[in-house]
Amino acid sequence: MSRDKNLPAAPLPEVNFSDHGGVRFLHLGTEWVQGSMLSDAPYDIQLEYVQRMMAGLLFADLSSATPLAKQHAMQLGLGSAALTKFCYKKLRMKTTAIEINPQVVIACRLWFKLPRDDLRLQVIEADAAAEIRKPQHHGSVDLLHVDLYDHEAAAPVLDSAEFYDDCKRLLSDEGVMTVNLFGRDSSYPRSLARIAEAFGREAVWAFTPTREGNTVVLAQRTPTRPDRTALLQQADAIESQWGLPARKWLRLFKPVF
Repeated sequence: MSRDKNLPAAPLPEVNFSDHGGVRFLHLGTEWVQGSMLSDAPYDIQLEYVQRMMAGLLFADLSSATPLAKQHAMQLGLGSAALTKFCYKKLRMKTTAIEINPQVVIACRLWFKLPRDDLRLQVIEADAAAEIRKPQHHGSVDLLHVDLYDHEAAAPVLDSAEFYDDCKRLLSDEGVMTVNLFGRDSSYPRSLARIAEAFGREAVWAFTPTREGNTVVLAQRTPTRPDRTALLQQADAIESQWGLPARKWLRLFKPVF
């Protein structure tokens, strides 16, 4: 989570969790689910929309034996650490997460199996809007995941064209951003327009919404339009290596413009 720099600071919400049917859920003081974990498979991704946040792999170089080992994944908003853990444990990537609420970090380490920081993993307790403007991050990120919602989950906390410009500056030449857009304010068209303004219309792809109303949008630093055969080859590799439902993604995922 982060906060809009133009709004006064508000108390950070209390963090708690619930367990049901072999799944642990993260909450920020409300019934809204902010993340989840399979109790028997803590490094897998349980929620469908969070799986789709990994769609940047469709554009990654998967041709070598360890294609991602020298690449960098970054999450803006830790949630239950599902993406952070997957990138670190399953993809073996250098992984950085930025989270404003120290209680969320503590909860992820105590209740959601988030490992301690090491040479490949860093969790930064900071406001994402300010942190991503630091020059040391620019041009360093290959997979960027943006999932920034407050405890009411009404609309993205950071959602300006300026913010998406800052996200673009984080990316390497072949880097990809995925964003979770969800809210009761029907903010999707506005958010999509701002992403297109920052990245260019030809760079933007999107999934159809999940049943819960999450729409994952993808934007490339350098736009490409691979054909379906190339995307199917990528999807096959993703499914075989990491078990994500990438072939299904292709039925639900296309360029926006």
